[in-house]
Amino acid sequence: MGNGDCNEKIRKCKVSDREYNRNTADILPNWRYIHSTADMNELGEINFRKEEEFKMGYCFTKVLEVSFENAIIKVTEELKKEGFGILTKIDVKETLKDKLDADFKEYIILGACNPQFAFRALQLEDKIGLMLPCNVIVENNNGRVEVSAIDPIASMQAVRNQSLTEIANEVREKLKIVIKNL
Repeated sequence: MGNGDCNEKIRKCKVSDREYNRNTADILPNWRYIHSTADMNELGEINFRKEEEFKMGYCFTKVLEVSFENAIIKVTEELKKEGFGILTKIDVKETLKDKLDADFKEYIILGACNPQFAFRALQLEDKIGLMLPCNVIVENNNGRVEVSAIDPIASMQAVRNQSLTEIANEVREKLKIVIKNL
């Protein structure tokens, strides 16, 4: 269980140096807020439930018990099984060090693309390329390796095209399989 300091007037809580708004379904990394009358105890502590695999409002995440390097290999293999190739690989830690001389945790962004779905989507909406590819991140959070994949439904909400929503649902299921199989 985690706990935090809470100010009932503004209904925001501080947990692990992050603000958390009790009025929404915001989700903290590694924790999911439980909406119920028992969410806050009499001491003002907010109760959280730790989960190894969870869904945020815009992504699916799983904590792996492997090294950072092995996580990248494993996620690449699982993506390939579902028809995705890696178009880009961005090393955020290296980029921030080079550009800003800033230290950052190990953090890789993989730009994953399933050509069949991308082609179908581009035929329906030529500007959809702005939302491609499907990003998958591998990050080291204090020794815990997490893999997260974008939820294509969340990224497609701005586009009002039912046919695209159907494709996004198909891609979503494939990405959920990838995360589940890690």
